[in-house]
Amino acid sequence: MRQKIPLLLFLVQFSFAQQNFVLKGKVVSESYQLEGINVVNQTQDIGVATQRGGYFTIEAKVSDTIIFSAINLKGTMHIVTEEDQAKELLFVPMEVLINQLSEVVLTEYRNITTESLGIIPKGMKTYTPAERKLKQATGGDNQYGLSTRVSFDAILNAISGRTRMLKKELEIEKKEILLENVKLDYSTEYLIKNLNIPEALTEGFLYYLIEDREFVSAYKSDNKTMCEFVLNKVATRFLELQKTKE
Repeated sequence: MRQKIPLLLFLVQFSFAQQNFVLKGKVVSESYQLEGINVVNQTQDIGVATQRGGYFTIEAKVSDTIIFSAINLKGTMHIVTEEDQAKELLFVPMEVLINQLSEVVLTEYRNITTESLGIIPKGMKTYTPAERKLKQATGGDNQYGLSTRVSFDAILNAISGRTRMLKKELEIEKKEILLENVKLDYSTEYLIKNLNIPEALTEGFLYYLIEDREFVSAYKSDNKTMCEFVLNKVATRFLELQKTKE
């Protein structure tokens, strides 16, 4: 019996080490184009693309191999360590390619993509962690009972409320990504100088801002003129709201 205890502890520790966790990170580079970089967990065959500013989240476990690649950057590889689990953000440096294709060449050969070059598997769809959890809970791409186990799990998840919970998590994740992108485009200094938002209220204003449908619509359409217009409207409304609270 004494001989089995160390083995049991080893198995528990090994099982714990094999559990997936959400790895959050940011690609850093001299390149200004950090959005759309491929982040592929080669071990688990899942991938995502970086958001604006080079931010990404991907499911991983210790010892997984993560591949980072882009046409304008040198590919790099990272082996997930136990220390990565405790990090709020993993910084991944990537070097700019010296011999980049000119704009004319890129225009001429529009079929050149990371997929056609074999950097990522052809036809592989990328998911955020929340999207992947929801996909698994609802049966993935299986339809009409092609997979009995997955379909049964989907029914149980719907009955138990897990599917509804995961949908809420997905919405929260989308807002978190939107918030990070907005922070990159509108600094605290900008909010103070251009919108007269008190420094102590800048964080609260950003959360208030991403709940405004008009602003979100203008921001997602990349309409800078409309964004500036809506920003001033929302800022005025936010400051008036603060006065009523006082």
